[in-house]
Amino acid sequence: MHVDPAAEPFHAEAVPAADDGRRVGVLLVHGFTGTPSSVVPWGRHLAAQGLGVSVPLLPGHGTTWQDLNRTRWEDWYSEVEGAFEKLRADTDKVVVGGLSMGGALALRLAAHRNRDVAGLVLVNPAVHTERKDVLALPLLQHLVPSFPAIGNDIRKPGVEEHAYSRTPLKAAHSMMSGWKRLRPDLPRVTQPILLFRSAVDHVVDASSVRVLRATVSSLDLKERVLENSYHVATLDHDASSIFEESASFVRRVTR
Repeated sequence: MHVDPAAEPFHAEAVPAADDGRRVGVLLVHGFTGTPSSVVPWGRHLAAQGLGVSVPLLPGHGTTWQDLNRTRWEDWYSEVEGAFEKLRADTDKVVVGGLSMGGALALRLAAHRNRDVAGLVLVNPAVHTERKDVLALPLLQHLVPSFPAIGNDIRKPGVEEHAYSRTPLKAAHSMMSGWKRLRPDLPRVTQPILLFRSAVDHVVDASSVRVLRATVSSLDLKERVLENSYHVATLDHDASSIFEESASFVRRVTR
């Protein structure tokens, strides 16, 4: 089976802090149909500052959309939780970040593992949609295997997300069912949150951020609007701002 080189997971060991020897880790989760390459540059920036970083490859990603259609929300979450456990065993504090569906998986982890997660960095997180066509997904998933995908939603020219060219419908239905189960748990999210939202996003509509802001219990929530990036903002014009601000956030919430 051919595996896209962009699907290679990334891992960096934490460097003990000079003052107290504390080691801090960051788990970064890529989005639906994407690969670790969408967040690895972010991870490399954090690793260069001595943070331990883990970027896992979610099951069904990085090969073919048909493989993804054989996996479900529970499979992706299990991979995230396993990566979190490994990182937590090697560090003293862990912050979790995610792009798009990766943000939803990060939120579920925060809701279920409350005190174990020191903070959340979310980039265009997906937890809801107002698109009417998704109402047909429960039926369509049994009739049509895939639809054309909206990939590479990046404003910066010449940048490749390495996402699938098709959206597998059984997997998409499972993702949205996962969102539905996640939303009642959002009040359990109490951690500090740094939220990045692109002003123009052709993939995730504004309802996700509205739902998130209205339901999480976090008293420390900072929202940053990215004016010069589309959905995959971690590879777009505002990427450096995401990297630098999240590094400062991680340092602050893990002191």
